[in-house]
Amino acid sequence: MSTLSQGSLFDLGNDIALRPLAGAIRRRPLSRGAWIDLLPGWLSGADLLFDELVDTVGWHAEERQMYERVVEVPRLLRFYGEQETLPHPILVQAREMLSSHYATELGEPFRTAGMCLYRDGKDSVAWHGDTIGRGKSSDTMVAILSLGSPRSLMLRPRGGGAAIRQNLGHGDLLVMGGSCQRTWEHAIPKTTKAVGPRISIQFRPAGVR
Repeated sequence: MSTLSQGSLFDLGNDIALRPLAGAIRRRPLSRGAWIDLLPGWLSGADLLFDELVDTVGWHAEERQMYERVVEVPRLLRFYGEQETLPHPILVQAREMLSSHYATELGEPFRTAGMCLYRDGKDSVAWHGDTIGRGKSSDTMVAILSLGSPRSLMLRPRGGGAAIRQNLGHGDLLVMGGSCQRTWEHAIPKTTKAVGPRISIQFRPAGVR
C-alpha cells in the first residue's frame, strides 16, 4: 500500500524511540469518575514508524449491517490478539511501558493492540465507548498511540453534554481511564479539510473491545 503522509517539523529524527511516561504525562479529570491522560510526542520517529506500518500491516476493510443495508466501515483495520506478534518491536516496548506505568491503577497488563488506518478526511469512527466485554460494567483503560497526520478525537459525556476536542498525531499518546468507556463516548469525525492519513494504535487489557 502506498500512502503519502506529510511529516511533522518536530519529528525529523532517524530514530524510533519512546520517552519516559513518569513525570511527563498529564491527567485531565472528566466527570463521573472518567479521566484522560495526554503526552504529546511520546514517540519520536513517529513518521518513520507510520511509513513502515502502512506497508507491512495486513490492513483489511470490513462491512457492517446498518439498518436495512450493508455498509463499508470507513477506515482500514487490523487487530492483534494476545498471542499475536506485533508488527514492530517499538510497539512491544510501548505496551510494556504502559503496563508498567499503569500497573497500580489498572491491576493488569495491556494485552491486545487494535489498529485503524484513516486514509483521508472521509474515514471516521462514530460516537462510541469500548464497551464490548468488561468495559461495559467495569472501569478499564484504553491507550491510543497516534501516528501520521493529526486528526481530532472528540469526547463527550454519554447522554449529552459539551464535547472536548483533542488533536492527535505524530506520536501523541492519549489514555482514557476510569469510567471513561461507560460514562463518556469518543469519535473521530469526518472532515472536509485537507488532511493526510493517520494510524491509531489502541492498547487494551484482555477482554476489552
